[in-house]
Amino acid sequence: MKISKVLSFREKFTAAFLILVAILSFLFWIRYIYRNVTVPIPKKGGEYTEGIVGQPVYVNPLLSQANEADADLSQLIYSGLFKYDSDGNPVKDLAENYEVSDDQKTYTIHLRKDALWHDKQPVTADDAVFTFNILKDPAYKSPLRQSWQDVSVAKVDDYTFTFSLKNPYFGFLGNLTVGILPKHSWQEIAPEKFSLANNNAKPVGSGPYKFVSSKKDSDGNIISFEMAAFDKYYAGEPNITRLVFNFYPDEDMMLDAYNKKEIKGVSNLSSNKTQLIKNEKTTHIYQISLPRYFAIFFNQIKSVPLADGEVRKALSYATNRNEIISSVLEGKGTPVFSPFLPSMKEYTEDIEKYDFNPDKAKEILDTAGWKMNEEKGIREKDGSELKFGIFTTDWPDLEETAQALSRQWEEVGARAEVNVLTVSDLQQNYIRPREYDSLIFGQAINFNPDVYSFWHSSMKDDPGLNLSLFSNKQADDILDSARQESDRDKRVEKYRELQKILAEKIPAIFLYSPVYLYAVSDEVQGIDVKNLNAPFWRFADISKWYVKTKRVLK
Repeated sequence: MKISKVLSFREKFTAAFLILVAILSFLFWIRYIYRNVTVPIPKKGGEYTEGIVGQPVYVNPLLSQANEADADLSQLIYSGLFKYDSDGNPVKDLAENYEVSDDQKTYTIHLRKDALWHDKQPVTADDAVFTFNILKDPAYKSPLRQSWQDVSVAKVDDYTFTFSLKNPYFGFLGNLTVGILPKHSWQEIAPEKFSLANNNAKPVGSGPYKFVSSKKDSDGNIISFEMAAFDKYYAGEPNITRLVFNFYPDEDMMLDAYNKKEIKGVSNLSSNKTQLIKNEKTTHIYQISLPRYFAIFFNQIKSVPLADGEVRKALSYATNRNEIISSVLEGKGTPVFSPFLPSMKEYTEDIEKYDFNPDKAKEILDTAGWKMNEEKGIREKDGSELKFGIFTTDWPDLEETAQALSRQWEEVGARAEVNVLTVSDLQQNYIRPREYDSLIFGQAINFNPDVYSFWHSSMKDDPGLNLSLFSNKQADDILDSARQESDRDKRVEKYRELQKILAEKIPAIFLYSPVYLYAVSDEVQGIDVKNLNAPFWRFADISKWYVKTKRVLK
């Protein structure tokens, strides 16, 4: 007799329920035991898509410094002899070993022999020598050229070459983090066509990812850029198989794409935009320390009022950094008073900071002869109005900073007209020819800082980075000697003297150092970023990132 025929409906239901409970319990314990004897590890595969405001122009490590999109893509495609680790220290990359002579003027580099270009040709000393000779040649117009004028490079054998420096330079290994170009792809391209070459749009490097394709809109603007993991990458094939970068005209459109889950990461998130992220529970916002500051640089040659040291001093007293950090950066920033950050060994408190004091600013202007014209609402002196332009980019934080400064300075009788431009327009038509009265811009140093490029008088003209056109013999002597000093404690003493000079002469007003915000979906794991010398170094260990996992026995 079948059991089902002798059991009532209730008994059948109870039996079925107990069997189901037993099965679920069995599955639970199987899963529990499995998860306790195994651990998840990265599995190769998957895709990561990130959004960037702007678009690439030169995916070329020798030309990419002025464009965030270019710098990010170049970092992924190209390798340097050295790279910065997650703590901001230089470590070997394409270089397998190196030696430095006793006089600190000769560096001998030994390349690793397992590095290949994406077209499978070997990376050799010829490629390195070719790249650094291009950097030195003014015909190629690399913004990095100034750092290579007193350096010569020579091949020793297929995997060995030397750098000879005219003078010792403590930060030379940092210079060797620039990406290397493949000689066989570039040697036939004339200098005048270097920036126009198709190689800048379809790059061949030796980094963890290789170029696959790019898409353009009807106006010819690049809207996406796809890369694939390089299976012959010398440090091991990356975990994530496919990378896609989408480019947006503004941050709001980029955040909208993130909220729609069209992208998994948002680069360089503005502090006041974090509340627009809808997927807060599944988003990790990395707050990264970067050795960079933003300042307003005064062009004393272009502007008559700004050539007056008393005007610059008054504007310093009229600047409320804390208000700007609170209103523009949502408190995610640190006030700065020199080109060295408070967290750096080089920084000194022993300088005049010109703390916010609008009454003091008015008193200085009155004494200097800049009298208030109440009818016009502006100060005047000898027929000149206390009026000048502030130029900056259309990045929201900088535009708001410019507006805040304009309001603050108007309170003491100075009229600063804000001019907001695209990065490319500002760079080509104003920064390079130095056609601005004042400029709000950022400068990136590193955790072992060298500020020669930003303040030495030889850097006043393009492609130099002395945006204030600052010229001071004592400062030049300090900068020259500091570069050659290998003892950091002795450099610290020199740099503290430099800060006193800058505080006295006021070629710029240092404003703040913002936290770098990087929003990424929790689907992406393995990101370990702490201290970065530049935003694109967040990809230094991208080979270890992953979006897929598998479980293995403990």
